[in-house]
Amino acid sequence: MPKMKTKSGAAKRFKKTANGYKRKCAFKSHILTKMTTKRKRQLRGTKGMAPADVASVDRMLRVR
Repeated sequence: MPKMKTKSGAAKRFKKTANGYKRKCAFKSHILTKMTTKRKRQLRGTKGMAPADVASVDRMLRVR
């Protein structure tokens, strides 16, 4: 039986922490000139994963 592979796109986007997963914010890649400085500042850094999405990320990363 072959080993199950992790989804490589999910492995690049999510990191496992002690309390769940961390992720980057969306809408921060291009066409930033029309976005306010406050909005760009708030999109900086990482956020936690929503509880509704944890099961699907677990499946993509083959954690459980």
